[in-house]
Amino acid sequence: AALRRGSLGMLMGAPPTGRLLPPHRRERLAAPLRLLLAAPYLVFALRPPLPLALAAVALASIGFSATLALQQRLMALTPDEMSGQALGLHSSGMLTMQGVSAALAGALAQPTSPAVAMATLAAVSVAVTLALAPGLRGDPGARRPHVVASEGTAEGVAREG
Repeated sequence: AALRRGSLGMLMGAPPTGRLLPPHRRERLAAPLRLLLAAPYLVFALRPPLPLALAAVALASIGFSATLALQQRLMALTPDEMSGQALGLHSSGMLTMQGVSAALAGALAQPTSPAVAMATLAAVSVAVTLALAPGLRGDPGARRPHVVASEGTAEGVAREG
């Protein structure tokens, strides 16, 4: 049931965010969406009844649409010829950290409970999101490095433009 609620939340978030919101609105909503991804899981600290727990999972899953804004930012900051590598590294890093987080949650749930583990990792995620949010504000296109061909080489030198 939780898996279906999570899928429903992602379906309610990603398509409208990607199709209906212009890029500047997606960028503006990125931080709130990242917070939405974790904050509803804080309710597990109260050991909610099943319907409330499922609603929290669905609500939190809407926050997965923040990935669209993060990928948009990544592509704005990455030279075109390196976009494939950047997206591959982004994907690998996310999958790796999801695995690490699952292991941490399991290790924490063993001596405590799944509810404590979920709420604790949600609180850590909210704290990390709030700490990183200031660095993710602003127009990423304004900081995109310009690549200039170096004399005598096929490589480029990045410089701030």
